Amino acid sequence: MKFGILVFPGTWSDRDWHHVLTRVLGHEAVYLWHGDRDLHDCDALIVPGGFAHGDYLRAGAIARFSPIMESVAQFAESGGLVLGSCNGFQILCEAGLLPGALRRNAGMAFRCEWVHLRVERTDTPFTSACEVGQVLRIPISHGEGNFYLDDAELESLEARRGVVLRYCDATGQVTAAANPNGSRNNIAGIINTRGNVMALMPHPERCCETVLGGTDGLPLCHSLTHALAASAR
Repeated sequence: MKFGILVFPGTWSDRDWHHVLTRVLGHEAVYLWHGDRDLHDCDALIVPGGFAHGDYLRAGAIARFSPIMESVAQFAESGGLVLGSCNGFQILCEAGLLPGALRRNAGMAFRCEWVHLRVERTDTPFTSACEVGQVLRIPISHGEGNFYLDDAELESLEARRGVVLRYCDATGQVTAAANPNGSRNNIAGIINTRGNVMALMPHPERCCETVLGGTDGLPLCHSLTHALAASAR
């Protein structure tokens, strides 16, 4: 399997993803520069974390106009799998590939810590190796992770089961205290209507090896690779 990892000026999680995909999981991965359009026949795309273009204006607002994003949009339109994390979530929302927006964290503080996430769905290419209600412990590192939709859009998102992950406590209870950034309905990760574009604010690539403090990012990665393997049969 071949993964494409997008790189913008200011991206820094690209190497973490490359390490996990190649050295931990044993797949091929290539970097895709934001100014190019060629996706090099990749089977899936990763939009990683960082501060694309310095997050000027607002997070992801400039990155959405990069030439590579036109190719990403076409890839997604054709059914290709796209996964964004942290800044990748912000970019995919700005590009219109996912609904909503990411605002400054409640309290205006940058949050860099481990959080708990409850898996809401397993019938997606990104969570099939998980269990409904499973609690994952995954780190966050962001200043603009406050996911927002207006009431009507939020109701629509919930109605179509577009929420894949929610912030929760260690027992799986969704509480205000477990919400690190003020996201509406404790939303940590969402998926598009078609089910092939997903993004989350936490960093699964940072917890795929025991030496890093946990391996709860692996079920999400394995889900993606299993989906690709199934589609290739």
